[in-house]
Amino acid sequence: MPAKALKSAAKSKAHAIRSQLPHPVIDADGHMDEVTPVLWDYLLDFVAKVGGSDMAKDVVRLNPTYDGADETFRKMSAATRRETAATTPIWWRYPTEATLDRATAGLPRLLNERLEELGLDYAVMYPSEGVWIPSALPREVSLVVTRALNTLFAEMFRPYAKTLTMSAYIPMFTPKDAIAELEYCVRTLGAKVVMTAGPVRRPIPAVHRTNPELDKYAYTIDTFGIDSEYDYNPVWEKCLELKVAPTFHTNGMGWGSRQSPTNVIYNHIGHFAAGCEPICKSLFLSGVTRRYPQLRIAFLECGVDWASRLYADLVGRWKRRGAEGIQHLNPERLDVEYIMKLMQEYGDARVTSSLAKVREFYSKKPPRPSELDDMAACRIQKAEDIADLFIPHFYFGCEADDPFVSLAFNTKINPFGAKLRPMLGSDIGHWDSFDMRDVLPEAQELLDHELLDEHDFKEFVFSNAVKLHGGTNPDFYKGTSVEQEAQKVLQQDAPKRRQPISAKR
Repeated sequence: MPAKALKSAAKSKAHAIRSQLPHPVIDADGHMDEVTPVLWDYLLDFVAKVGGSDMAKDVVRLNPTYDGADETFRKMSAATRRETAATTPIWWRYPTEATLDRATAGLPRLLNERLEELGLDYAVMYPSEGVWIPSALPREVSLVVTRALNTLFAEMFRPYAKTLTMSAYIPMFTPKDAIAELEYCVRTLGAKVVMTAGPVRRPIPAVHRTNPELDKYAYTIDTFGIDSEYDYNPVWEKCLELKVAPTFHTNGMGWGSRQSPTNVIYNHIGHFAAGCEPICKSLFLSGVTRRYPQLRIAFLECGVDWASRLYADLVGRWKRRGAEGIQHLNPERLDVEYIMKLMQEYGDARVTSSLAKVREFYSKKPPRPSELDDMAACRIQKAEDIADLFIPHFYFGCEADDPFVSLAFNTKINPFGAKLRPMLGSDIGHWDSFDMRDVLPEAQELLDHELLDEHDFKEFVFSNAVKLHGGTNPDFYKGTSVEQEAQKVLQQDAPKRRQPISAKR
């Protein structure tokens, strides 16, 4: 370790906090800030060998992040940006005053040596440009680029497996694409963590047939569950077979109202939550957690407050629009004769002069769908079943300074006294964290301000990350720096996994 880093390690507040904790700290969502020139040299060489020189040229031509700058957007005039609904990218993405941190985010060896200084025992890392590059490319090119990036990252992090693991990026254009990359990354590269690509934009067929150039503006969002163009069940089955938990980093910038051509903050606030919520909702309502009771899924960098609301909303909606509740809205149950009597007795002249039309209106039987219960795929018999199908399956990455982590543990608010499963995600490497040493102290403030108790704090900074990955793959933490402590958590969690949540209430 550089002398400067060694000197600061013993003095860092993060190190002091960690030394007082009776349990390890796992960073469930750190980010690598790739050394861009090296990344692109490797990438273009790989693509040229696999897909040919023309494909390599396409990667550069089609990707605005080449050379680290969003040149396409920057070259537009203000008028063109408005006319084309161009969304401003995030400019000045990375911290610069903590120069050591900037290097640390790009060098696994240095990060590995500084973990003690940061108060971290183990970290799950995700790419930065390694997400943006393939997401900006057409499918055929993106698949080759993805393979290149996954191979590079696996090679870079393999020597530090005791304390660090790097996620593999899984394309979701089709189930076949996802399964092929899952097989390669897990079986060939030895990946233990996978980041499944966010929603896929699909062209609207009616528009595409006549005006394919409008696909950029006229599209639907495929969330892999409800109304999906493909059956993604084989993907979830493959994840279970390979013992990896799907994790999502879903960028919501450029969707809906987050399309400002000038204001980054306007676009950025809430965008990860807005991107993750439809996937979570879609997978739940399509019955994925019912069909695959061992599947665990994480939504990262998005906070957890939206998930508490979604969970409560699902309970409330089922009570009102579930198989039984919806019958309270059945038009067949309306007593037309009684309502007409009331209309005649209490209606003003405008009502009583139109009683025939009023009767016709209330006598109509609107069309009904073939399935009245929108949660039929979940096979819910009682509201508590929603807790069983939601709480153990979904995990949520939260940054250290997020006070709404406390909402996940608030048993007075969450239906049936449930506690959701948030995890500490440092986001080191990105602008959200000016100084890597501040992450654990900021998380500690949840304890200092009595927003969490010690048990819930342990769940947040350690146990939930263990349950996500170790609950999916019992050998996940074998040979790591947290093996023994993780095994204790998994042993305690095992009876809970066998017994449905509602059975304990």
